[in-house]
Amino acid sequence: MNWYGRSLASGCLAALAGLASLTAQAQAQTYPTRSITMIVPFAAGGPTDVIARIVTGHMAQTLGQAIIIENVVGAGGTTATTRASKAANDGYTLITGHMGTHAASVPLYPNLAYHPEKNFEPVALLAGTPILILARKDFAPKDLKEFVAYVKANETKVNAAHAGVGSVSNVSCELLNSVLGVKPVGVPFNGTGPAMNALVAGQVDYMCDQIVNAVPQVNGGTIKAYAVATAERNPSLPNVPTTTEAGLPAFQAQAWNAIFAPKGTPADVVAKLNEAAVKALDDEGVRKRLLDLGSVIPGPADRTPAALGTLVKNEIAKWTPVLKPVN
Repeated sequence: MNWYGRSLASGCLAALAGLASLTAQAQAQTYPTRSITMIVPFAAGGPTDVIARIVTGHMAQTLGQAIIIENVVGAGGTTATTRASKAANDGYTLITGHMGTHAASVPLYPNLAYHPEKNFEPVALLAGTPILILARKDFAPKDLKEFVAYVKANETKVNAAHAGVGSVSNVSCELLNSVLGVKPVGVPFNGTGPAMNALVAGQVDYMCDQIVNAVPQVNGGTIKAYAVATAERNPSLPNVPTTTEAGLPAFQAQAWNAIFAPKGTPADVVAKLNEAAVKALDDEGVRKRLLDLGSVIPGPADRTPAALGTLVKNEIAKWTPVLKPVN
């Protein structure tokens, strides 16, 4: 190819690149022009589902388009997260992930089809969710000290419900079991909602769960709560002691839920989604609903995409040494 041909080709490529850039900018400026799908990687009724529905309901008002929740279950949330990682990066398919899908999954699944940092754009942290040690209402131990002694003496007989390997309920109980030095039978379900239903029905012995999923049941007396695994008591369950108060200070755990988009989603689109999420978290109605469920609402500095990216990185580093022995 001669000089003229090379110059013409280079010019055409530059023009096409410029056109693509302008098109992307125009799309970002008008986004969204249709409904958005929010994938929730667990069954309806669980804590991730509840938080996603509360926040996205307000986000939809800000964005002027419906946000449709799609519950996709399986493999501790990794089935849905894999699907979300392969979706078009146009801002119309998002996922509400959490500590399990976007941190603990890395050490738990050696052949994981996605990587939380490489395949997703962080959008916004929605809520922190303290972990409770729960049991069926007629479980023999009366307090946490009795629970610890009972589980240690009967580890081959007791069972613990969870929402699948890699779920928050699974990961947090793995941490509890490692602290206690026990390996009880695990009973997996397709979500924390079904697992909680089994606990209420007395079909399983105990579970570790996010407070969002448990407040109504604890207050209603259908299950018992031994302790909350945080430094301070939670206002939604003021009579439930902390693990430190109850005699097990080594067990500290708090999960989180956040919005992610497929890698390569335009920065302007991510910014619009983040702005809508922040407005939702500042809304008094949204805040009340989240706080009544025991959630911890992140402060302004923790709501940025960059802050969420740092959280994911730190959480992977935190959980990898804890969960590697599970495999």
